[in-house]
Amino acid sequence: MTQARTIRAAAAQIAPDLQVPSRTTEKVCRTIEEAAAKGVQIIVFPETLVPYYPYFSYVLPPVQQGKEHLRLYEHAVLVPGAETDAISAMAAQHNMVVVLGVNERDHGTLYNAQIIFNSDGKILLKRRKITPTYHERMIWGQGDASGLKVVDSAVGRVGALACWEHYNPLARYCLMAQHEEIHCAQFPGSLVGQIFADQMEVTIRHHALESGCFVINSTAWLSEEQVQSISQDSVLQKGLRGGCFTAIVSPEGKLLGEPITQGEGMVVADLDMGLVTKRKRMMDSVGHYARPELLSLLVRDEASSTMKTVRGEHHAEY
Repeated sequence: MTQARTIRAAAAQIAPDLQVPSRTTEKVCRTIEEAAAKGVQIIVFPETLVPYYPYFSYVLPPVQQGKEHLRLYEHAVLVPGAETDAISAMAAQHNMVVVLGVNERDHGTLYNAQIIFNSDGKILLKRRKITPTYHERMIWGQGDASGLKVVDSAVGRVGALACWEHYNPLARYCLMAQHEEIHCAQFPGSLVGQIFADQMEVTIRHHALESGCFVINSTAWLSEEQVQSISQDSVLQKGLRGGCFTAIVSPEGKLLGEPITQGEGMVVADLDMGLVTKRKRMMDSVGHYARPELLSLLVRDEASSTMKTVRGEHHAEY
């Protein structure tokens, strides 16, 4: 977009409530209120923040995960449901676009889902992580490409990916080809250590440069007491520290404001949307810098289904 336009954005780094999961949603609502007081128009929360990311799956052996896995089912989010209704109301009340990560329950399966609420409270997009990573495959089902969409919101064209989906260049290119202006990235935080935070910074800054868009990235954070509640093993506890890098990046790859790597907080920055055009004038990966006659992307964007019903005449071939 060429007209002068500035959007105030926030990336929230907060801890889930592991003991009383319903309070995590309450915490999200309070954070939206705090952001509204700062004039924020779009806020991004961490990966599967509601009710909490399944940290237990990273440090506990599979045979010991049954109780915790069932507890996650018990507190998982239905879409639509009580949790999404509460966030919709807060988004509408404060005229704010909200991007939230949830554990979504769809009958007998959990999914890593990202929900984009428009400033009127309407859900613009619910998408599922297409491939859970490593230990996450014991927890979540696989998503499909029906959610690889960029949506028109009150703040512009918004897209979202979760965690290591950013290492799938075709998934990123799918959103780039839809001309996203603001990319919402979500990671779990408090995982793997400093090396994870370092890699995350490289990843989100590269996407900002390649896509020519702003990136709002949010990670969660665990207190020391929460780490100890997940595992009593001091060696395993090391895997539940670090890995936080909540930040906002411009289309020129510049960090806007000081990233948050420890504790709870909020990065707030004003996005000069004119920088999108400034960057793409030099290098538009899906426009004048693309070579579709040589390289192109095929996307099967229909929702996956385990059953298809054929109505009318159907002739079987033998």
